[in-house]
Amino acid sequence: MTGIANELSSPATTVGLPETQHGFHVFVDGCYEPGSGHGGWAFVVYRDAAEIASGFGGVEDSANNSMELTAVLRAAIWINSEAAGEHAVIWSDSIYAVTGCNIRRHIWKNNGWKKRSPNGNGRSRTIANAELWKAVDLQLSQNRLISVAWCKGHSGIAGNERADELADRGRLSILNT
Repeated sequence: MTGIANELSSPATTVGLPETQHGFHVFVDGCYEPGSGHGGWAFVVYRDAAEIASGFGGVEDSANNSMELTAVLRAAIWINSEAAGEHAVIWSDSIYAVTGCNIRRHIWKNNGWKKRSPNGNGRSRTIANAELWKAVDLQLSQNRLISVAWCKGHSGIAGNERADELADRGRLSILNT
């Protein structure tokens, strides 16, 4: 198992989690199967390298990016309802979700949730997953103690591997309903 950041060296990193004085590490993941159109999302919450909570679900007629974003949303909702006032890092292997949360959502929000051409002469168009982005923005804006960070997927990070497993379980769960 490898840690999230190479520069972090502690007993916690042997199970894939960086050391923290306080707060939570929440790993999220989404998955999508093009053939069926079914997707899954999951989050796994760790405190002091111990899993303390998780959630997952499946969605019909979905897409990969929307599942990645749904996982971030569900994690933020959990943090705001169960751990408000505590530091939390949401770890995602989705560059789309991490960049969107940390940079693009602020720009999109200021632009009325629309993309604009850099030269200003093009048409503005609604961003993909606008309703999900609005919900994510609402949750992240309610708690400044939540940060969103990138972790490498499928690289032995225990939290990421667990979230991946649960997202797939969520996707498969809709086949049994």
